[in-house]
Amino acid sequence: MMLHDLFFLILQINLLFFSVESYESYCYKHNGNYTLNSTYSNNLDTVLSSIPANISFNGFYNGSAGSQNPDIAYAIAHCRGDVLPHICRGCIQDLITNLRAACPHQRQAVEWADDCMLKYSNQTILGNMETLPAFYLCNTENATNPNEFLTNLRGHLDNLREKAADGGGPLMKVAAGNITMNDFQNIFALVQCTPDFSPDDCRNCLISAAAWIPTTCNRRRGGRILLPSCNLRYEMYLFFNETRLQELVESPAPQPPLTPITRLPPPSSGLQLTNNFNPPGPNSGNNTTRTIIIVVVSIAGCLILADFVCIFLKKRIKRRLEKSHENVDEISTVESLKYTLSTIKAVTNDFSDYNKLGQGGFGAVYKGKLSNDREIAVKRLSKISGQGDQEFKNEVLLLAKLQHRNLVRLLGFCLEGIEKLLIYEFVQNASLDKFIFDPVKRSVLDWEKRHKIIRGIARGILYFHEDSQVRIIHRDLKPSNVLLNGAMDPKIADFGMAGLFGQDDTQ
Repeated sequence: MMLHDLFFLILQINLLFFSVESYESYCYKHNGNYTLNSTYSNNLDTVLSSIPANISFNGFYNGSAGSQNPDIAYAIAHCRGDVLPHICRGCIQDLITNLRAACPHQRQAVEWADDCMLKYSNQTILGNMETLPAFYLCNTENATNPNEFLTNLRGHLDNLREKAADGGGPLMKVAAGNITMNDFQNIFALVQCTPDFSPDDCRNCLISAAAWIPTTCNRRRGGRILLPSCNLRYEMYLFFNETRLQELVESPAPQPPLTPITRLPPPSSGLQLTNNFNPPGPNSGNNTTRTIIIVVVSIAGCLILADFVCIFLKKRIKRRLEKSHENVDEISTVESLKYTLSTIKAVTNDFSDYNKLGQGGFGAVYKGKLSNDREIAVKRLSKISGQGDQEFKNEVLLLAKLQHRNLVRLLGFCLEGIEKLLIYEFVQNASLDKFIFDPVKRSVLDWEKRHKIIRGIARGILYFHEDSQVRIIHRDLKPSNVLLNGAMDPKIADFGMAGLFGQDDTQ
């Protein structure tokens, strides 16, 4: 019992470490320093304090404070395109605090967080592309097939770069998406430039960012390249908010003009407001003028109404077309996951006891080997739910989209007659309970391996709850549902079964 409690205590502690925000800052030294309470210091305080409340709808800010060089403080802030406004403001506020502490006297500095970046300087920033300094963060795991992975990644980033450079939406230079490789694994990526650049500048910046991958995150399953003017990220799981990106492209809010922040002069400076509208006198109006005004206003109103109707219909048709394309793509994906019953019977020797790996709550599991020598595990579902065939296929498609190194990968399914089969990757070392409760095998699990297993399970659960396309709650997580591969890496099994059997069957 103590081992069980310790297992989940350490599991919860590890989950805390994975949620910590990371910051990368750089203090420029060639632009000199400033002293506290100096003119530049006061201008910098002014422009930075104005940023959170003035972030535009696309997560971008550009402003300045002061009127005389070299004490003008310029600043830009930029959030990742899929970040919600309130999260964006909070992220920028944290960067302001952190960057002032990290670079307390430098006139120029830049910092990145997971969701945003901030830069300030005593020189103009807007429109000046910078590709240095560069920071990178890499996934610690290697790709299964590095050559295929890099080839697919390169093509995917090239396509996204063109979309981002061409706009990605009004006043947006961001693009995101995913591609599926031959082994059904997905590569998700997001690329982004600050929106003040021309298409060519954005394109060149992203080319520079991608050029860092072979020398920094080569062979890794994920990575981030952070430059002052652009950034990119790629992973083998969904990490961006697709809904938010679509909202920005389809219904952007108007952006206010980018104007510098200046200190208001004292009253004696003669600041005046000018109003060019002169109300008519009592004798200046006549019926002709009134008629012209009514006609012009009516026509303008009709034109505006017609524009709104056209925009509404265009968006509605576009959504329907996109939906139909999605349906076609999903149908083709489902069919690519389908195995015939004759194939499965052949590779499992007609579900012989010799090939049987075990019996679980959802059915028996059999080992098989495909014609390409790939070993598989076939779960022969022992219950028939109330679902129809299409509902079963939909659930399988959702589970197949869950891609993480600490999950047992679903390779496909078979649905013929009363047979419902799930085809998984074969995991060599069976389940964790075979080691924990075996007096001989438990000696294999030294503390280093146990810690590795705990961290892997934590990563898998974090993916379920935070990063996957479908939110999963594993109602039956136990040692027998954690499989170990040849390197003793843990892989969570039997997830998502509630959707295939109904809620009560997994209680």
